[in-house]
Amino acid sequence: MTAAYRKVLNMDRKIAVFKGKGIRRTLYKNEWWFVINDVIETLTDSNDPAQYFKRLKQRDEELAKLTAKGGVQFVPPLTLEVETSGGWQKMYCWNTEGIFRLIQSIPSPKAEPFKRWLAKVGYERVQEIEDPELATKRTRMLYKLKGYSENWIEKRMRGIAIREELTDEWKKREVEKPKEYEILTAEIAKAAFGVTPSAHKKIKGLERENLRDHMTDLELIFSMLGEASTTEIARTGDARGFPENRRAAVKGGGVAGKARKDLEEKTGKRVVSRENYLTESESRKRLERKE
Repeated sequence: MTAAYRKVLNMDRKIAVFKGKGIRRTLYKNEWWFVINDVIETLTDSNDPAQYFKRLKQRDEELAKLTAKGGVQFVPPLTLEVETSGGWQKMYCWNTEGIFRLIQSIPSPKAEPFKRWLAKVGYERVQEIEDPELATKRTRMLYKLKGYSENWIEKRMRGIAIREELTDEWKKREVEKPKEYEILTAEIAKAAFGVTPSAHKKIKGLERENLRDHMTDLELIFSMLGEASTTEIARTGDARGFPENRRAAVKGGGVAGKARKDLEEKTGKRVVSRENYLTESESRKRLERKE
């Protein structure tokens, strides 16, 4: 992407809180996630926040359990790649719930104003829940700031609405486990595009990014067709439970798959594209890692 995109992205991830210090954040699945080390550095003035966090976990057994491998985690950390003076580094993030739990373990007078600031962020989220239109407007603005075209944004927002309608339908039709939702989504995508979501991400050179945020217009269109068709097939056939809804997902994705193949045959071009919205630096770094 452009330098302007990088500037917006950095603004989106960094917020001045105390004396010019900032907390980097990222929006993931409509929820803000904050860099853990930034929070610790801001509240403690520690020169080595990673080491401070390590000692903190030694003193707080419950906090250690939440971050232990294989442990019970109510807020699994999100890994975010950020560019620093030393190059690109992986940073661990927690959502608001996790950050509040972290602050409870930090003996610092700076924690109180930070709690108030997080409460403001939480209040904005409550506003969005009470007024979905507000959440939609903020999402549109976020995409616009990142440099997406109005036409792309329209398709992305419509795709989000269609996806929500499908997941609501699954809930009504006795699909209960998160893993089942993941499998059903993969079935639709595989039938629609001929590749699984994970393979699709590899084609685009993505790692932890949201695949749909890096789809082309045509990819978004066929995703919508597959999911809208699945919703209709599930309703018409009154699919109940995971097995029946899985069959509906394959059929729904197949509707999009047939249309995709027909288009590819007529144009001589593949719909699944390598195009993405990564910055030039990100793309180059990942290519170098593969080599």
